[in-house]
Amino acid sequence: METKNIFRKATLAVALAIFSSTAAMGQQDTVAAGHPEAPQAERTMLRKAVGEKAPDWLKDVTDRIQLHGYAQGGYQYNRQNNTNVNSFELKRILFWANARITDRWSFLFMHDFSSVVQEFYTDFRITKNKALTARLGQFKNGLSLENPLSPTAMEAIDVYSEGVTYLTGCGSDPLFGVQYGRDLGLSLYGETNNARLRYEVDVMNGQGINKKDGNNFKDIIARVEYRPVKGLNLVATGQIGRGHNVLATGKTSVYNPTIQSGQDYKRNRWTVGFDYKSKAFNLHGEYLEGYDGKAVSRGGYLTGSVPLGTPKVEFVGSYDFFNFNTSLGMDQHKAIAGVQYWFYKKCRVQLQYVYKSAYLTGKGDDPATQFVHGANHALMCQLQVRFN
Repeated sequence: METKNIFRKATLAVALAIFSSTAAMGQQDTVAAGHPEAPQAERTMLRKAVGEKAPDWLKDVTDRIQLHGYAQGGYQYNRQNNTNVNSFELKRILFWANARITDRWSFLFMHDFSSVVQEFYTDFRITKNKALTARLGQFKNGLSLENPLSPTAMEAIDVYSEGVTYLTGCGSDPLFGVQYGRDLGLSLYGETNNARLRYEVDVMNGQGINKKDGNNFKDIIARVEYRPVKGLNLVATGQIGRGHNVLATGKTSVYNPTIQSGQDYKRNRWTVGFDYKSKAFNLHGEYLEGYDGKAVSRGGYLTGSVPLGTPKVEFVGSYDFFNFNTSLGMDQHKAIAGVQYWFYKKCRVQLQYVYKSAYLTGKGDDPATQFVHGANHALMCQLQVRFN
């Protein structure tokens, strides 16, 4: 009977961990340095649910395993070339568990229920302080200011800028496929000078998630962050690597049609950017440049938010320019304007208007698809719910 009671209490503890609070994920909100710890109040709740009579190992588990998750979904209306399209969308349902094995060693597993397994890696802190930690597994690469950040921390419903989405492998580059900005590899990272200086060096397959490398070359990604004053973060990143075209025979990228199926090609990038946060406003921007074979891509963006009388209601705005292939004149301007309401901690409702000056007539890997300079108008609504 006592064993059954302990089992019921352990089950209740897990349920409470999943449903007890509605708010919060993130990568600094989930920056590459690691995921945030669960609130102390939640851990106390878990211990109470398990009970004082539970074995020591079970109490230890409730202290060491943290459960997190969030969901984003909404409605989108698009108009381009005198054609209207609208749909409800469930974009992301992510759940992940972070297990602290020792004070220096941890493991994380993340799954997107609307997609695939996103991350699984282990971290080991080599030094007594935070100066050096090793990460091995599948995780977000450190390229660009935005890519390591969680979608729940981004102002735009579209999430990342056009340049970040294309250059980091989030999905718009047909040669690389939809990789959600993640890859398999090894990372060394750390911070010094009272967290004012942070660095990261990644050695990755360069092929994306849940895949073996397509060639014998490894990609090297470096990232440096410096915080000179409170609220300001300066970021520089770079990548040197070799891509492997994942398109099937007969398919080509509308942005880079000269690279053939299965071909290896130069895949280098670099970015410089900043992020500033204050009570009055938040603002971040970046310049990006990429090289895929002989094709050159470049652009920049500026995105921010301003409270409208209260921190719960904000105006969101963004200007984004990106040229997917400077030789072919594939330049696109993008503007976003909208509002968001934070109704509970990191849960929010968003409404945004999005304008783009160019669009594709079909799929990006179809040889018949054309890049057209013409207006695309979109109206987007999104609900975000998140727990830690």
